[in-house]
Amino acid sequence: MAFASFDKQRTAAPVAEINMVPLIDVMLVLLVIFIVTAPLLTHAVKLDLPTASSAPNPPVPDKIEFAINAQGERFWNGEPISRAEAAQRFAAEGAKPTQPEIHLKADQAVAYRVVAETLADTAAAKLIKVGFVTQPEPH
Repeated sequence: MAFASFDKQRTAAPVAEINMVPLIDVMLVLLVIFIVTAPLLTHAVKLDLPTASSAPNPPVPDKIEFAINAQGERFWNGEPISRAEAAQRFAAEGAKPTQPEIHLKADQAVAYRVVAETLADTAAAKLIKVGFVTQPEPH
């Protein structure tokens, strides 16, 4: 660093070196200001934001309740139907892009032949989501 000299013999020539002391003072002041203000910049407003899923909702398949009573009569969602009509409806449902779920309710006194015919009709229509609905035993 260059300082002025008290020597009178030299001529007063301009100082050719940069004085670093004021630059360092300014940098230290800026450093202190940034240290003080940095925590204030991270302050955020407390919000309770809702969460959302970006996954697409799969289509819910239709549900068909197919019932067979003790006399062998068939019911499509509570509506009486013949075996031929049921086979036609099964074929129409099997042609849809999303297959429905068939909930098969059969009376315990019905002949197994009627249940097997219904299962054969669903298999011929290429319906694969067939489930049996039962009543739980009382304890």
